[in-house]
Amino acid sequence: MVYKAEYIWIDGTEPTARLRSKTRILEDDRAHDNLPIWGFDGSSTNQAPGDNSDCVLKPVAVFPDPIRGGDDILVMCEVFLVDDTPHPTNSRAPLRAIAEKYADQDMWFGIEQEYTFFKDGRPLGFPVNGFPAPQGFYYCGVGADEVFGRDVVEAHMEACLEAGIGLSGINAEVMPGQWEFQVGPLGPLDVGDHLWVARWLLYRIAEEFGISATVDPKPVKGDWNGAGCHTNFSTKAMREGYDPIIAACEALGARAEEMVRAYGHGIEDRLTGAHETAPWTEFSYGVSNRGASIRIPWQVAVEKKGYAEDRRPNANMDPYLVARLITDTVCSAAV
Repeated sequence: MVYKAEYIWIDGTEPTARLRSKTRILEDDRAHDNLPIWGFDGSSTNQAPGDNSDCVLKPVAVFPDPIRGGDDILVMCEVFLVDDTPHPTNSRAPLRAIAEKYADQDMWFGIEQEYTFFKDGRPLGFPVNGFPAPQGFYYCGVGADEVFGRDVVEAHMEACLEAGIGLSGINAEVMPGQWEFQVGPLGPLDVGDHLWVARWLLYRIAEEFGISATVDPKPVKGDWNGAGCHTNFSTKAMREGYDPIIAACEALGARAEEMVRAYGHGIEDRLTGAHETAPWTEFSYGVSNRGASIRIPWQVAVEKKGYAEDRRPNANMDPYLVARLITDTVCSAAV
């Protein structure tokens, strides 16, 4: 008796890394918490030269495979060098150190992943020539003239739930063919693992429909919303009081330029100050303000405790990197 394990990892493509995966056949006596390391050709993934191309895959998170079913699994991996040190493209390893350092502050994340469906070279729902009706009715819309790709979205949602992904919701977004799913609340490492696997499932399931999904932050130029990955965050102190929320916003402001440049390639195209964004060159925070860098939800301001939302990360951001920067910034300011 054997089962299939789909080993998933993040490659070294620049400026935006891509997901890769391959299948390993394993004996059924191999426990899921004791999966073997594996290898791959790093010269084909922008992670090694051809004359020294071996890279190592180390399993770090395991999920039931909702596509193959049965005992088959999805395995999220970190990439290591053959000397057993993290590969330079491994952004999970430095997050692990920061998460352990500030574990006592119990940081939680909830990430809102926006994405856009494409078919035949144009966003799903866009006519062959020209453009659809302006934005306005597509967000959380219903009806064949407003919503495009719901069958893919529903299949993806079910797959994520079957896989044990910490999915907390879905909705249609502002542009035709644009959608969002939310993951969390989860800890810094878990939210990255779950988001990367949810992305892999999105791409894989869209294959079945002959559709591609992209996390391009500005898939259509002009007067159309971009795609973000709004990142909600809180420490235990924030969930118990309002002053730590303000302190967190101030701390993020002190590192604004450094952080925004790590929030995904093409940030300048999306954070223009229009379409519910703050200019990427300016930092601000405010209550119920979707035009600010950091939004404090209105109910948080009323209850004087809760969380805040960093609205700057692009849809193509690396959740491991974003979680590390936010955790380090917010938690170090609270020490």
